[in-house]
Amino acid sequence: MNVNVHAAMGAGRNRAPFRIKEALHAKGLRQIDVAQAVKVVPPAVSDTIWGRKNHRRVLSYLRDVVGVAEEYLGLPKDMQSED
Repeated sequence: MNVNVHAAMGAGRNRAPFRIKEALHAKGLRQIDVAQAVKVVPPAVSDTIWGRKNHRRVLSYLRDVVGVAEEYLGLPKDMQSED
């Protein structure tokens, strides 16, 4: 598994920011759209995508609405599916 060198320690280190951005682009969404949808400030979305933070509303939106695969999100243990 690749490590995100831009991320801090923890779950975000296994996040794939460019895959997440590809999924957003494929849906015609921007980071500001995600921020507005989950009612957070835009830097929270950016920090979550790059693995610096684990904002659960953003991660849930990316997984459930945008359809980003869990393997690209590097979810915290409490958000991972039981597969």
